[in-house]
Amino acid sequence: FSMLKTAVVNAGLAETLAGNGPFTVFAPDNDAFAAAGISSSDLESLSAEALSDILLYHTLGSKVEAANVPAGPNTPVETVNGSSIYLTSNNMGVFVNGIMVKQANVEASNGVIHVISKLLMPPAGNIVETAQANENLSFLVAAVLRASEGDTNVAQVLSSDGPFTVFAPTNQAFVDAGFPDIASIQAADPNTLAAILTYHVIATRAFSSDLVNGANLTTLNGGTVEIGLGNTATIKGDSNTNPSNIIAVNIVATNGAVHLIDQVLLP
Repeated sequence: FSMLKTAVVNAGLAETLAGNGPFTVFAPDNDAFAAAGISSSDLESLSAEALSDILLYHTLGSKVEAANVPAGPNTPVETVNGSSIYLTSNNMGVFVNGIMVKQANVEASNGVIHVISKLLMPPAGNIVETAQANENLSFLVAAVLRASEGDTNVAQVLSSDGPFTVFAPTNQAFVDAGFPDIASIQAADPNTLAAILTYHVIATRAFSSDLVNGANLTTLNGGTVEIGLGNTATIKGDSNTNPSNIIAVNIVATNGAVHLIDQVLLP
C-alpha cells in the first residue's frame, strides 16, 4: 500500500484517517494505482483536493464488516466525499462498484479495511456529463445531441434519475460504423440515431459483476442484446455479424453505469 500511503499523505488526510473514526476503507493496493496508470510522479502532480476527493470516495464514515455488506445488488452507500458507492454481497464475495474485494476485514484500531485492486473514481456527473468528460466518447456525445433534435430527447432521458447502464461505443466504433467525423453524425437523421442509441441502454444499474453469460438484456428501444462472457466480455446486437468487445467497465455516473464497447450495436 505504498502508493496509497503516499496519496493519503499528499492529500493531507493522514491525521483524519488516524482519528477515532470509525471508518471503512476500500483500500486500493499498488496494483490498483498501476492499473489506473497512476505513478508516484502523478501523485505528486495531483492537487491535494483532487487526491482527497478520490480517497474519500473509498471511505465510509462507519465500520462495515464484510458480513454486514448489504446483499444488494448495488445498494447505494454514501461515502465521506458525499457521492455514493454501490455495494453487493453474494456467494461470490463482496463487490464495490462491480469490483470484487480481494481481501476483506483487515482490522484497524479505528475501523476496517477491504482491499481492492482497482481505483474507485467518483462520478463526473450523470451519464451525459460522464460521456462529455471522456475524450474517447465525443462522437457519442454528438450523436446524443443530434438524436435529441428528433422525436426522442435522448439527452434528457440519459440525464434523468434512471438508473441506466449504457454500453458506450468509442469514437473509433462510430468511425467503423460509417461516421468518419462529427459532421457526419450531425447530418444523420435524428430519429434513426435515437433508435440506435436507445438500443445501447438498459434501464438498470448493471456493473460488470452483474452481467451473466448468455443473458439477453432488454434495451430502452424494446430490443435485446446478448452478453457473452468467455475469454473476453462481449455484447451483440441482433443485426451485428460479430459481437462487440466490452473494453472498459464500471465507469460510475450519478444515475447509472457506463461500459465502453468497440462496435456500434445494431437493432
